[in-house]
Amino acid sequence: MGRGWKGRGGWQQSEAPAADDAPAWLGGRLPDEWFVGAPDVTIDREEIVIVGELPALTDEYADDAARAAAETGRISRFREDTRDARIEIARQAEHRYQRKVAWGAKIGGTEELFTTLSAPVMTRLRQPERLVLDTLVDSGVARSRSEALAWAVRLVGDHAEEWLGELREAMSKVDDLRAKGPDLG
Repeated sequence: MGRGWKGRGGWQQSEAPAADDAPAWLGGRLPDEWFVGAPDVTIDREEIVIVGELPALTDEYADDAARAAAETGRISRFREDTRDARIEIARQAEHRYQRKVAWGAKIGGTEELFTTLSAPVMTRLRQPERLVLDTLVDSGVARSRSEALAWAVRLVGDHAEEWLGELREAMSKVDDLRAKGPDLG
């Protein structure tokens, strides 16, 4: 991804290609035996995070601590056993979508992420925080991530996630209406 002059706003990161089809592409690319069902795929401008559910443990355990230890061990085994294949799939996805790829696994009550990206945005933010800022910028509430962060710090409250969900839904409806409009090109 390059950088380029964007007029009055100054330098800005160039846009990565759309990754709307990434969950489907990954669903076709991932080995069937890795996960129970389709993995959760979360996408922002810099990163694609893939978290799959591993098959349930079948053994009995003395207590919750023992079960949690077994779950952590199963995730660790999955991470080691699939490392080479995950690297190759990530390489292909990174080339296709121009975003870093991170992996994770969950089983029972345990979830672990493997080497996720921490992108510099005034401070280092993980993907869930970057998605909040990007939604505010994409919807026009803020002009930049910096402005979105300042806005969020001042106004975030107990119902922020509900409001952001409504905003994403409204943006989706606008995109649908744009697609139905006349082709001016």
